Amino acid sequence: MKYAIASTIFALSATALTAAGHSMAPSVDAMDQDVSGGTVTASSVVAPANGWLVVHRTGSDMKPGPVVGYAPLKEGENTDVSAILQEDVASGDMLMLMVHGEDGGMSTGVFEYTLGAKEDGPIRVDDALVMKVVSAQ
Repeated sequence: MKYAIASTIFALSATALTAAGHSMAPSVDAMDQDVSGGTVTASSVVAPANGWLVVHRTGSDMKPGPVVGYAPLKEGENTDVSAILQEDVASGDMLMLMVHGEDGGMSTGVFEYTLGAKEDGPIRVDDALVMKVVSAQ
């Protein structure tokens, strides 16, 4: 009887944790930051599935431009996600940190997106990109 109660409590706790994990909306949280060390970091990223934090150049039009870095994401909450920048980023440049999926490519675990492609493309919630724009300092 004691084990049955403990098993039931464990199962209910696991169910509550699973439900809580799925209720978190996809998001990116980051601040303006010094990128002179060659990386840009998001303090928190919530991903609906395994995928990528992708760093795009952007400007005042707030449209995603060329990819300048990326880092893998696991499903759920990810903290302190750092992407290595693949080209120089100057102080004042604007960067769009965006959640991309791991869908449609030839290989799992290999970032295959190019601007405008469908492979490993950006995810959307209510037709809006999941992203945050920061300025390099």
